[in-house]
Amino acid sequence: MFRTQIMILFSLALFGCASTLDTPYKKAHIPPSKSSTYKTSPSVSTGQKSPATQRPYKIKGVQYTPIASATGFVQTGISSWYGKKFHGRKTSNGEIYNMHAMTAAHKTLPMNTWVSVHNLENNRKIVVRINDRGPFVYRRIIDLSYTGAKRIGIAGSGTAKVRVTALGRATSYSKKTKDPIAFKPVDYWKGNLTIQVGAFQIKANAEKYRYKLSKTYQNAHITTFTDDRGTFYRVRIGRFTNLKDAIRFSEKIIAQGFGSAFAVAE
Repeated sequence: MFRTQIMILFSLALFGCASTLDTPYKKAHIPPSKSSTYKTSPSVSTGQKSPATQRPYKIKGVQYTPIASATGFVQTGISSWYGKKFHGRKTSNGEIYNMHAMTAAHKTLPMNTWVSVHNLENNRKIVVRINDRGPFVYRRIIDLSYTGAKRIGIAGSGTAKVRVTALGRATSYSKKTKDPIAFKPVDYWKGNLTIQVGAFQIKANAEKYRYKLSKTYQNAHITTFTDDRGTFYRVRIGRFTNLKDAIRFSEKIIAQGFGSAFAVAE
């Protein structure tokens, strides 16, 4: 069984290495990968090609890097929704967007990941499948379909604070409703956890950031991750034994000015 892993994808815009995860741009969604507006970055060849939806891309000069795995992913932030304007158009993975289906857009989760979306303002929960990229609006972390937004109670207000929890890929479906009824099991609630606050492709920038953080936070360190896109130097701080405390800490430092932060098992 996989251990809990909640990942960050981008660092703060420090030392000129990366932009913040969320940006104050107008609402946008990435068209299918064949579109010229879907820009990918060069990757290191390992003999295997990533799906186009897994390659880094840019929106108005800001680069986003999809994560390799959604295992253990948890994120708290603002949810919005999109409807008629995009209904009938292609989503980022090539499907036709249906505003009445239970789907959603996310900037970095792998396509076809099922996630639980918990509205922290009214305690409603839904399960949706990621099939699009977005929203590219400051602090917003997920864009729900109209039906998803309606079921969770934000179709009227437009936005709400939510917690997104990755369930993984569905392993079985209801014959009657076709909805997923089982997912790859994930242990979210125990392990050796830390908080990832940055991911750099230039090691020197990661070292500078780690050193800066070490003056204020305990256990500031770097881990290395390599896939067909290249090598990433992940900067992490803190040490926790349960997810609840890790999430509280990540939310606290985001409120203090970090662009984004996530708990991750080590």
